[in-house]
Amino acid sequence: MQKAPITKYTPFPPVALPNRQWPDRTLTRAPIWCSVDLRDGNQALAQPMSVAEKLEYFSMLVHDIGFKEIEIGFPSASQIEFDFCRRLIDGNLIPPGVAIQILCQCREELITRSLEAIRGAPDVIFHLYNSTSPKQREYVFNDATRADIKTIATDATRYLKQHAQPLIAEGTRLRLEYSPESFTSTELDFALEICEAVTDVWQPAPQDKIILNLPATVEYATPNIHADQIEWMCAHLTRRDLTTVSLHTHNDRGTGVAATELALLAGADRVEGTLFGNGERTGNLDIMNVALNLYTHGIDPRLDFSRINAIRETYERCTRMEVPPRHPYAGELVFTAFSGSHQDAIKKSMPRQTPSKPWDVLYLPIDPADLGRSYKAIIRINSQSGKGGVAYVLETGYGYQLPKPMHKEIGKIINDIADAEGTELTPAQILAAFETEYLHRATPLQVDHFKTTEKRDNTVRCEATVRIDAGKPQKITAQGNGPIDAFVRALAENTPLPKFELISYSEHSLGKGAEARAASYIQIKTPRGRTYYGVGINTNIEFASIKAIASALNRAAAHDGGNYGR
Repeated sequence: MQKAPITKYTPFPPVALPNRQWPDRTLTRAPIWCSVDLRDGNQALAQPMSVAEKLEYFSMLVHDIGFKEIEIGFPSASQIEFDFCRRLIDGNLIPPGVAIQILCQCREELITRSLEAIRGAPDVIFHLYNSTSPKQREYVFNDATRADIKTIATDATRYLKQHAQPLIAEGTRLRLEYSPESFTSTELDFALEICEAVTDVWQPAPQDKIILNLPATVEYATPNIHADQIEWMCAHLTRRDLTTVSLHTHNDRGTGVAATELALLAGADRVEGTLFGNGERTGNLDIMNVALNLYTHGIDPRLDFSRINAIRETYERCTRMEVPPRHPYAGELVFTAFSGSHQDAIKKSMPRQTPSKPWDVLYLPIDPADLGRSYKAIIRINSQSGKGGVAYVLETGYGYQLPKPMHKEIGKIINDIADAEGTELTPAQILAAFETEYLHRATPLQVDHFKTTEKRDNTVRCEATVRIDAGKPQKITAQGNGPIDAFVRALAENTPLPKFELISYSEHSLGKGAEARAASYIQIKTPRGRTYYGVGINTNIEFASIKAIASALNRAAAHDGGNYGR
């Protein structure tokens, strides 16, 4: 990179627009959407889609998502594009109310070929374009003048208007879209001049407005300048009421979405883009991103992304591209929190959400369920995760409702494992570690059998069969105020295990119906003053609590050097 002073690059010039209106406006409705996946996105693929793949993709765009305008290709540029266009028309695959759009350079022979491709289509947008920027005029068109470039556009428009009459007579609705390619790099006065000249030739009607597409073919400026350019054009078009102002934003600066949103505030009516931003270089505008941004502000996007995982799967399979894991809304990790503070905030705000009030879950600007995604993957665990995240995974995935004080204990255990592994832990790994730590320990105390008998004085007598240090089974008995008290007394009176203090007890059911099991959580304090939780699972709630005591004792022995205070 060049060191300061940087002379290799120069700032993009601002637009003289002292009374700009767009900064004070608010978006209130969705624009007209046009998918260009099958043309602009497809031409950017190392391996373009086959006709069969394009047919599947087209079906997804219209039937699953609901696009009403789709640029299907450049039929004069290749036979596969031509054949695809004919397959849609001849196979009656274009639903009522859906317009196909085709792209064509301002050349007569290409216009003729394109008209052959669309014959018989019910609704067509014929997209003409030619390059207009100073450098395009200088480098590509050998120092062509403005007049030369304007003549290319008007001659092509005139030729199309004349030669499209037979199709229109046969019942095709045909609208014109004109793009001054590299609009954002073209002098605004010339962009206006050439758009006005094309409109003069075409003579649009109120029911069939002309579409003037103003593309940021290469993104050179900040989004506010793009908005200024669009507002300037909207303010100076003499037939604004007969014009649909369309955007086609690329993403070279990584601000395609912002540029589009500000340009909509500036007065644009229509947006062209692709799913997941597929396109040349850094890609086109991500139309899904803009649509769902509107949705999160309570605006009907008029596109359906409620099955976003299936859309992503079709996109990846047909384009052979991969959606990045951090891609807004559709990425694998966008509804995932690794940070402990984020996990805790999500977990605490989720239960407060009700259908009667607006969505307001911390760190999640949209309800994943609206996109057909699952809550199960919201909180995932690595070494950066907090105690609440582990508890959340165990509860949502496996039904364990851990007492709040236990969250810190299990969180540290799982984080130590994640630190050692150096990677994310799956829910299955978290469950396995939980079961190993709390459910599978058998020394120094194993309980094989437990039953109680109620006495006339309202006390309870327990009989248990236990093994101490994996030894032979021995029966122990005692009386107490309840099953747990009786068992604790039996241990104290009949085994060498040291005394301990019961701190807390809680329970809940795992599952429903006759096969449901009970989960018990007991916290004890050892003679050294340390506390440990134990977990017990059994179809019998009393036995589950006894197993929880054994679990806590065994954990204490394991972590306190074997005798935890003896």
